[in-house]
Amino acid sequence: MDTQNIKQRFGIIGNSPLLNRAIDIASQVAPTDMSVLITGESGSGKEVFSHIIHQMSARKHGAFIAVNCGAIPEGTIDSELFGHEKGSFTGAHEARKGYFEVANGGTIFLDEVAELPLGTQARLLRILESGEYLRVGSSKVQKTDVRIIAATNVDVYNRVKNGKFREDLYYRLNTVPLRIPALHERKEDIYLLFRKFAADFSDKYRSPGLHLEQDAVNILTNYSWPGNVRQLKNIAEQICVLEKDRNVTGQALLNYIPNEAGSNLPMTINSQSKEDFTERDILYKVLFDMKKDMVELKKLVAEIIQHGGNTATVLADNPQYINQLYRDVELPAGQEHAFTIQHHTPGNNVNNNNNSDYFAHDAEEVEESLSLVDKESDLIKKALKKHKGKRKFAAQELGISERTLYRKIKELNL
Repeated sequence: MDTQNIKQRFGIIGNSPLLNRAIDIASQVAPTDMSVLITGESGSGKEVFSHIIHQMSARKHGAFIAVNCGAIPEGTIDSELFGHEKGSFTGAHEARKGYFEVANGGTIFLDEVAELPLGTQARLLRILESGEYLRVGSSKVQKTDVRIIAATNVDVYNRVKNGKFREDLYYRLNTVPLRIPALHERKEDIYLLFRKFAADFSDKYRSPGLHLEQDAVNILTNYSWPGNVRQLKNIAEQICVLEKDRNVTGQALLNYIPNEAGSNLPMTINSQSKEDFTERDILYKVLFDMKKDMVELKKLVAEIIQHGGNTATVLADNPQYINQLYRDVELPAGQEHAFTIQHHTPGNNVNNNNNSDYFAHDAEEVEESLSLVDKESDLIKKALKKHKGKRKFAAQELGISERTLYRKIKELNL
């Protein structure tokens, strides 16, 4: 069966070379019993390709079971996949067959396979190697003949390096890698898909057909579509139901598409962020800045002592420290320039070499807060003020990610 016939049979729309390549790989691997690892962004249509592989294989008359590994609680996933015996755990009132027993002779599609617990990964590896498994609470070895197709929207190899996924299981599942292109990589297919979805929903809701003006087509094509085909389908349905004018302009289309440039999110939706920083990192940043301020303050005091209390000379020689003090100390309105350092004049009969004579008679001693939360809050405020509220540059200044900065702003109620 050629690529065009496969598209018609499974309802796939598009002429992108990347899409055609993925269909070609799926059709070639389908007649074999090789394990396939399908990768791609969420909403890109990974499950459709699992159906292609199953329906074009010798197992097409056997069972096909799709399992969302991320939706099953860790405590029950072994029972769901491999079954359990009566009384094996609390609530196990009778024996139960698992998916691998039910799908014997067929295919199991493990969606979000990277979410499997490490213990379950070991059981899955044994099935891939020998077809053997144990029910929960049983010592009797069971045999099954199941083809496994796995899918994930994360980088499994990174999880392997972080110790969250077994390396041996990764290579067994990844016998044939199949990557599904994201919608933004198939720009030539976006308008075709929209027209198909719009026509389907117009028939479903018995509404007049939609027509996109050229500026709307341009917006549709150049949008990044972080939710891929699923997001495009949802927006087509919204427009079919809510839009009164069936000639949709670009301005009307913008009411349904999120504005990426003006988003208040801490980062663009489709960006791949760096590994998030922990709270410990920002606390280290606070402590390092406190230490730096203390060192500068000690230098300033040492300069005053060396000059025999002649603060005029010190102020002239150290403008950077004084300017920093002016920026950090919040003075009442109208007193912005009232911050001065008192010093003795030669006529005060003070022994300038006696350091104990230097004190401020009218100064009120204020104990500085040592709370890390307060320091963290002050540091974030200063960074935001310095960069005029731009979180991206404030996060770079603080040495943390935008996601962490956004979370800290909410936690500290800034």
